[in-house]
Amino acid sequence: MVENLEETFLSRQEVFAGKLLNVHVDQVRLPDGKTASREVADHCPCVAVVALDGGNNVLTVTQYRYAFGRALLEIPAGKLEEGEEPAAGALRELREETGAVPDELLPMGKILPSPGCLGEELYLFLARGLTMGEARPDEDEFLRLERIPMEELAHRCLRGEIEDGKTVAAVLKAKLLLNL
Repeated sequence: MVENLEETFLSRQEVFAGKLLNVHVDQVRLPDGKTASREVADHCPCVAVVALDGGNNVLTVTQYRYAFGRALLEIPAGKLEEGEEPAAGALRELREETGAVPDELLPMGKILPSPGCLGEELYLFLARGLTMGEARPDEDEFLRLERIPMEELAHRCLRGEIEDGKTVAAVLKAKLLLNL
């Protein structure tokens, strides 16, 4: 068994620089001394929010996801702006996508959505005590807002009907934390 699992960076080739992500191929030295390539897509940090109303309904958004060629049901989420704290970003994204402003915002930790190739950190939050206002999604965001009972949404996650990873992780975390 190998004690040290760390890989040592040797060199980098930049492949693509975009608005949303940058792609590079790194050469690394493996723990056994051999070398290997690592393809990495770097993505800015993001936030996602389980917004729970007084009736234990979760605010969800459905939007078309081009990479998969279909609309997916998700919790409100988005990327952090440069220098923005995760809690501030969560409040901003929730307000933009749903119009909701919470009395309480609780952190539920951070997840790494696809650590084999994607350099993204995703901060999860639980929002309660919602006051509803007008949603103001980004210019290129077309969303359908829906309230789904937490119990139903959790069952849909467990049955595989909800495929979005951040939604599955956050909904199940929130359900366990709240003992619902």
